Amino acid sequence: MVFTGFPGFIATRLMEACAQKGFNLAAIILPSEMEKAQQQAERIKQQTGCPIRLLPGDITAAGLALSEEDRAWLENQPLSFWHLAAIYDLAVPENIAKKVNILGTQNVNDLLKSFDKLERYMYFSTAYVAGSREGLLLEDELIRPQAFKNHYEETKFEAELLVEQMKPHVPTTIIRPGIVRGHSASGETSKFDGPYFFLNMIDRMSHLPAIPYIGRSNTAINVVPVDYILEASIYLSELQKAESTTVHLTDPAPHPVEEVYRAMVHEMTGRYPKGRIPKKLAKLSMSMPAIRKYLGVEAETLDYMDWKAQFDTRNAQALLKDSGIRPADFLETIPAMVAFYNAHKKDRAYHVTIA
Repeated sequence: MVFTGFPGFIATRLMEACAQKGFNLAAIILPSEMEKAQQQAERIKQQTGCPIRLLPGDITAAGLALSEEDRAWLENQPLSFWHLAAIYDLAVPENIAKKVNILGTQNVNDLLKSFDKLERYMYFSTAYVAGSREGLLLEDELIRPQAFKNHYEETKFEAELLVEQMKPHVPTTIIRPGIVRGHSASGETSKFDGPYFFLNMIDRMSHLPAIPYIGRSNTAINVVPVDYILEASIYLSELQKAESTTVHLTDPAPHPVEEVYRAMVHEMTGRYPKGRIPKKLAKLSMSMPAIRKYLGVEAETLDYMDWKAQFDTRNAQALLKDSGIRPADFLETIPAMVAFYNAHKKDRAYHVTIA
């Protein structure tokens, strides 16, 4: 198995899980990430006995900037290729998102077309390629929306279009995760983004007499634990029926945003939210860098709090039917999530830079 995206959060956890299963592993690493990758690879080797071959490269360069030796090594053996490298930041500038997410994916595709022994191409997209579309969103459709909420969504949509074109030529599986959080049992994560922005905000407001709801929402938020993503995607990578498919690795029974927020506030403070701040006022406040940095929340987060869409998971559930793999309930595992957050919230290494 060969990965891009290591030593990022999901790629690292995937490689740990694959190492425990005894797979041979390699990863294409940016030179600037090599030291961190070497440390993580050594840790995985110590824990599992599985060595990891690290190949210097860059997905934004033709041929991924691989050496002739490393390219020849890749070409001359059966392999499963996992492409996870991307810019996941909701506030990413357009030029950077295009370079990494679109050009990078095109370069990966071009390389894989030359591999005669490619057994599976596992591409990590996102359920949010749907952009502004609402209603029931199907796994086997990739429809350009009227608008995207940010450059991350748009460039991942364009990248998925490129990978979709690979399906007739190589055995391809497209994974569309929901919002990924830490491990459902341990709460472990490597960075506080996504739903952790709520925890940042609640933590900063915990000194107030009452913590208000933000806006008014009757929609659900789709958050899945990383262990579900790992177990499901590894299982699908070895399942022949998953070839040429696209699957939503999302929660088939997501909870309403306000229910999740209420549970988080109670777990963090022992109190329940009271009162409301209108969304327009919250959005105006978040437009001020000092406020969003103080609260530890990216302004783009608000765009998902009242988005009226549901992710269909019939493909995923059919393929996973005999595996017993399903996501843990979000509300039931909030205590583990909050406990890990509280234990590490003072460590700046876990916090993302707020634009």
